[in-house]
Amino acid sequence: MDRIVDAHHHIWRQRDLPWLEGPMQPRIFGPYEPIRRDYPIEEYLGDIEGSGVAQSVYVQANWAPTRAVDEVAWVQAEADRTGFPHAIVGYADLRDPEVGAVLKAQAQYPLLRGIRMQLHWHENPQYRFADGPAVMKDAALRRHVGLLADLGLLFELQVFTAQMEDAAAFAASFPDVPMVLAHCGMPEDLTAEGWEAWRAGMARLAAVPSVSVKLSGLGTFVHRLDAAHIARTVRETVALFGPGRCLWGSNFPIEKLWCDYASLLGAYRQALAPLSEADRAAIVAGTARRLYRL
Repeated sequence: MDRIVDAHHHIWRQRDLPWLEGPMQPRIFGPYEPIRRDYPIEEYLGDIEGSGVAQSVYVQANWAPTRAVDEVAWVQAEADRTGFPHAIVGYADLRDPEVGAVLKAQAQYPLLRGIRMQLHWHENPQYRFADGPAVMKDAALRRHVGLLADLGLLFELQVFTAQMEDAAAFAASFPDVPMVLAHCGMPEDLTAEGWEAWRAGMARLAAVPSVSVKLSGLGTFVHRLDAAHIARTVRETVALFGPGRCLWGSNFPIEKLWCDYASLLGAYRQALAPLSEADRAAIVAGTARRLYRL
């Protein structure tokens, strides 16, 4: 595990992000005052120093929707300048009738590998992002997902447990579009009933061959580094999807709210320790290299 791919991280300039400017906007990861500032690639490189991370994937950070192309352009320029990141996941509103032009403009940047349009919706208003729970049935959205296959792009899928049945059907409808489920499906209800529902939903998604899953973001709802929670979630997720469809991401700087990079990576190393060397290598590097063409 000495050459790792961090398959989910962010960099940003505060002035580009509406949610970091003005009044505090609720986010699913709780209070975030310490990261209401620039998080440049240089700070990220300092955070990963000595970790063994050799490559990384930038995932969109919610710039203003009208600046979706600008975000990709800026990250590409940072990569050209510093060598990191090695792949970019941008944003596009796949309901927009003009989204084809946006995607083509983004695809001019050589590191673009995918699109994330956050589809998660929850009964708790503080956890909502999408307009409603049935967003994956939106006719305009479904008309445009196929454009990703035409451009060789994957789709980053972010949903909650209650949406997983719809998400599995959505993914199965587009077998030529690889989908990467963010943050182990965001398990936020840690009661026995919540875990059972999450497990059933994850099994539905795992039954769709084109769906992979990121082992990431597991501090989102507990607001701490919880090694036991990581170990349990990783164990169950890998059992459902197999190591060849699992990949690791730090979700930095979000997780930096409660831990440092070395401690976070250490918790995942511990969780993966029972697996074979080949399986660990797939999860920390191989799967991400295949999906993001690194």
